[in-house]
Amino acid sequence: MTSWTTPDLCDTHHPDRLVVVQPGLLRGFGGREAFSGAVETVACFEDNSHVKRLADEPGDGRVLVVDGGGSLRRALLGDVIAARFVENGWSGLVIHGAVRDVEILRDLDLGVQAVAPCPVRTEKRGLGDVGVAVTFGGATIRSGQWVYADANGVVVADEPLR
Repeated sequence: MTSWTTPDLCDTHHPDRLVVVQPGLLRGFGGREAFSGAVETVACFEDNSHVKRLADEPGDGRVLVVDGGGSLRRALLGDVIAARFVENGWSGLVIHGAVRDVEILRDLDLGVQAVAPCPVRTEKRGLGDVGVAVTFGGATIRSGQWVYADANGVVVADEPLR
């Protein structure tokens, strides 16, 4: 259980300190409804090679923010890769794109916010960039910022919030 909610964070902190990802763009798919952490970013389009690679790195409670260009033709996260994120201590993922295996994702101790489900996996071609600024839903998100996500939405801050 978290000690915060995104509405409370928005009420407590000056609006200039927060960016809210467009409400309604993302929805929860993971077993952890509320999650937060320092951001790592990936920009990729219908290729989850870098997402898979990062799943094998120590998460240290981080949140992976993935800009998949909003594509719903290929799922950037499925159950096998999601299980690796759990095993390696990631808090969650925010994905501007699709996910699959949603019946299993909801049973994992991992926060997952994404646009929609799609049953089709990606091809692994090694395309995309890690650690770049990504922009979607009216928010530009950079590695090192902090994400707070719950059933109310996704909020981004430059530093940890209390």
